[in-house]
Amino acid sequence: MQRGLHKATRSIYSVHPTLKHSLVQTRNASTYNPLNWLRQKLTADRREKESKKEILAAKEEAREEGQLSLFEQTKSIVPATEDSAAQLSVPSPKVKKSGTSRKAPPTSHKYSTTYFKMSPRKLNMLGNQISGKPIDYAILQMQFSEKRASKRIMNMLATAKDHACRYKHLDMSKLVVGEAWVNKGKVIKRIEPRGRGHMGIRKHKQAKMHVVLKEGMSIEEKKEKERAYKLKKIVSAATVRENRPIRNPGSMWAW
Repeated sequence: MQRGLHKATRSIYSVHPTLKHSLVQTRNASTYNPLNWLRQKLTADRREKESKKEILAAKEEAREEGQLSLFEQTKSIVPATEDSAAQLSVPSPKVKKSGTSRKAPPTSHKYSTTYFKMSPRKLNMLGNQISGKPIDYAILQMQFSEKRASKRIMNMLATAKDHACRYKHLDMSKLVVGEAWVNKGKVIKRIEPRGRGHMGIRKHKQAKMHVVLKEGMSIEEKKEKERAYKLKKIVSAATVRENRPIRNPGSMWAW
C-alpha cells in the first residue's frame, strides 16, 4: 500500500549575525486518507468500447512489430470495407426442406383423475364399465351407479368431453371412451392395535384412473353394423342355386 505523501516545504530565511548564511527549515505533512484509497480500488473504471476499425488497426500494428499471438498469426487480417459490411448484413435465403408436411390434427384426448382413497381393484370395475362406450352413455352409467367413486368419475368424463371439443376440436357426437385403465398409488400404512399388547399394520391403498377419448361409432351404428354382418352370413334355400356352400349341413333332410 502506497501512502501519498506530499511534501510541504516551509522555508524561513534567517541570517545569523555571526555566520551570515541562510538556513532552510522543512516540515513533511501527510495527506493520506484511507477512504479515498478504498474508493479508488473498489470502484470500477469505465472503459469505452473500441470500434472494429480501432481493433483492426491495433492488430495490424502488432503484426508489423511481430507481437501477434499464435492464434492471430494464422488469421488473415482483412480491413472492414463497405462491401464486406453489406455482404454481412444481407441475410441468406431460406432453403425449404423437401418432404415436410403440416402436423396432423389430433385424433384423441387423454384425461386423468386425482388419486382416490380406494383400492385399484374396486376402481377398475368402473373402468371396465365405461371402456368402449360412447361418452354420453358412460356419463349416464356413472350417474346411476351406486359406487362411491362414480360421481367423481362422472365429473371427470364431463370435463374431458368439454376439453376434447374445445382444445382438440373433436366431434362431440362421435366421442367414445376408447381406453380406460387404473394405476396404483401410494400405500399409506397405519398401526392397528390388537389384543394382548399386539399390533398390526393397516394399509390404505390409493388408485388413479386414466381415459382416452376418440372419435368412434355410436351404439345405434354398432347395432346396425352387427345386424348387417349377421344377415350377410345367412344362407337359405332358394329357387336359384347359390354359389355359397351350406355351413354345418345336417345329416338328414331339413323338411
